[in-house]
Amino acid sequence: MIVKITDYGDEGSKKFVEYQVSGLPSNQMRFLNDDLDEITSIREDIFKIKMYFDEELYPFQSETAKVRMDDFIAREEIEMNLFLSSFLEDMGGM
Repeated sequence: MIVKITDYGDEGSKKFVEYQVSGLPSNQMRFLNDDLDEITSIREDIFKIKMYFDEELYPFQSETAKVRMDDFIAREEIEMNLFLSSFLEDMGGM
């Protein structure tokens, strides 16, 4: 599974992060699409997820994040990979 952040920022009064996930079999993408509460979609072999955050939980809000954005993006991609892997374990194993 490869997780990449494709977009982030403000949408009206909300903060969001969009992720693109590749390398998943279609049954795992369908499971995530059906069972996650976030906004999700599947396009060909890519699973997309859009998450909204309260300002205090938004991962890119700090001054440090603005200076070291690449580090914060990489960390957030790793955390999403771990979250999705954990969620997929509920499917009965990966």
